[in-house]
Amino acid sequence: MKKINSQIILGVIAAVFASMSFISCKDTKSYSELLFDEKVNINAFLANQRVINEVPADSAFEVGPNAPYYRMDEEGNVYMQVLDRGNGERPVDDEVVYFRYTRYDLGNYAVSDSLPAGAGNADNMEAEPTWFRLNNYRITASSQYGMGIQLPMTYLNYNAKVNIVLKSQYGFTSEIALVTPFLYNISYYKPAV
Repeated sequence: MKKINSQIILGVIAAVFASMSFISCKDTKSYSELLFDEKVNINAFLANQRVINEVPADSAFEVGPNAPYYRMDEEGNVYMQVLDRGNGERPVDDEVVYFRYTRYDLGNYAVSDSLPAGAGNADNMEAEPTWFRLNNYRITASSQYGMGIQLPMTYLNYNAKVNIVLKSQYGFTSEIALVTPFLYNISYYKPAV
């Protein structure tokens, strides 16, 4: 009798685990669903902003906290608001650019309609600034931050400050699979010589 009871108990336990794994699989979103959610959250954020769907001729961006967000590419992967166009020279390809940033997860913006607490190195002056070599994606030090972080420096000068909305594939390469959009507030600097 005890053998039958232990087999039944083991069978029930196996059935419970099997049903739990089935339920957890149903809660997981597909990659296409995550991409759709990303688009919804970015659109929810941009719905509260003034948006211009092209880069201005001769990089004549409106500047300041009330400036529009410019769509920087045809697919709408990057939107940039210029807070300060900078006062130094414009960096050239392969030149080192330092930057400090705070980023805000837009992953639930459509639901919450507010920005969460930001994270980054902008408020910690004891933390080393991050850097990249402009348009040099052959080295990890540059490619790890993604193309969107570097894009403003192809239009602006050192000491520029921007807000950028980035889809995941244009942000940190280590986070692409998470499909989380971010709003970045970034300041760019020339290295001290």
